[in-house]
Parts: sequence; structure tokens; C-alpha cells
Amino acid sequence: MKVLMKPIEMIAWFTQEGLPTPLRFRMEQPNGDTIVIKIIRIIARREEKLAGNPMAVFTCQSPINGKEQLYEIRYELRTCKWYIYKI
Repeated sequence: MKVLMKPIEMIAWFTQEGLPTPLRFRMEQPNGDTIVIKIIRIIARREEKLAGNPMAVFTCQSPINGKEQLYEIRYELRTCKWYIYKI
């Protein structure tokens, strides 16, 4: 997997306790186009700290450009921002 750490636009729902569940996101490709990726399956969910910032980390699977791919997205709890971390 290649590390990207690019900001993305996410649609997610949250539990009453405040735990997010990502549904789909929009990401800009290197050529300038934007693509929408629907999250088919969340394989793992964990919390960790990156440079002292608490983050919710999701390992997900979706069809991207016609093939099933694993990738990792992160939700920064303090700033409420989403990132595609590895693809």
C-alpha cells in the first residue's frame, strides 16, 4: 500500500456515542478528476495517535477503477477531518 494522507470529503453516520461509520467519499485523483467511492465493507476499526492527534482508523474494501481494493481511511477526532491514508 502507498501512503497518501490526502484530505477527502466523507459522508458518514455517527452513533449516539459519537463513533463514526463511513459510507462513501469523494477524492481528487492526480489528474484533477474527482471520483466517488462507496465503501462496501469495513474490515477493521481501531483508534491510534498520529503525532499526538487521536484518530479513528478504518481498513475498508471497495471497487476502485473496476477492481476490489483495500485501503485505509482516518478520521481526526479533534478537527473532524477525514483522510485517505493508504491505498
